[in-house]
Amino acid sequence: MIARSMRGLVATAAMLFVTAAGAQEVKHYRFAYDQPRNTGYSIAGDLFADKLKELSKGTMIIDQYPGAQLGQEPQVLQLVKSGDVEFTIVSSANTATISPQAGVMSLHYLFRDEQHVVKGLADPKVFEALKAMMEETTQGLHLIGTGSQGVRHMYSKKEIHNVGDIKGLKVRVQATATEDLMFPAYGAQTVHMPFGSVYTSLQTGVVDIAENSINVYLVNKHYEVAPVLNITEHEANNALVFVSDKLWQSLSAEQKGWVLAAANEISTKEPAKAFDLERSAAEKLKKLGVKIVDNVDKKSFTAIADPYLDKLAKELGPHAEKVKDLIRSVK
Repeated sequence: MIARSMRGLVATAAMLFVTAAGAQEVKHYRFAYDQPRNTGYSIAGDLFADKLKELSKGTMIIDQYPGAQLGQEPQVLQLVKSGDVEFTIVSSANTATISPQAGVMSLHYLFRDEQHVVKGLADPKVFEALKAMMEETTQGLHLIGTGSQGVRHMYSKKEIHNVGDIKGLKVRVQATATEDLMFPAYGAQTVHMPFGSVYTSLQTGVVDIAENSINVYLVNKHYEVAPVLNITEHEANNALVFVSDKLWQSLSAEQKGWVLAAANEISTKEPAKAFDLERSAAEKLKKLGVKIVDNVDKKSFTAIADPYLDKLAKELGPHAEKVKDLIRSVK
């Protein structure tokens, strides 16, 4: 009897051990982005990874793949849609390659200033409108958060003091309807290319101007071939965080809650940290001898851009128009 009871206790203990082991199974997930470490994207990755690990008690681990290791943004979006990559943070402009209405986030001078960007990206109504837009216009992925890499500026070998200074020049832009309309409206020529080709294109004169946030300009060493940074602040460098539908459908309700809470860490904390990074990058660039033109006549740009805000949003679609109105109403 005693032996039989002991066997029963051992069997029960073994079952409990297996159950506990199963409940504590650790899984790793890929989080891909096209910028290197020490950028707004890596801040987002760290915030997400740390919170998800904490909430899941170490059972959901994020492995980050920075620097376009898994492909440029349009390619990574397709990998997320197919379920081959679980998470990504991608510019709203490149998101327009799968959902054209996402181009609304790239409208020039949509945001008034830094605080407007930070508040707008964290606003629940703005997020819900963006989420609804993605759910109705795409398949294979879900929007779970928003992020930022500051605002975009134009850099080149020459100083830009007003809109007239870019007339006739070739500008590398993101492939969106917004960019393709706005830069020609300023009098420039647009050129599309992957981000990874920008350095050599500036170096060889394929393009005269590129545009991005200050820290992206710094960490990718674009200042080596375009040593003049012109503070145009023409576009918020917004980003969107996605999870693949394949993974999403496999998660329990509790795990989905953890993922959403971790993504909210990005939406509420990352943008302000990204702007801090922008200021730090500007100081580093000055020490490197980069010429920073901070007295650009932005009114010469907004005089052209402002009339397009309503027109472009309406042309993009009803979701875009709603997002635009909500962002403009954020105080």
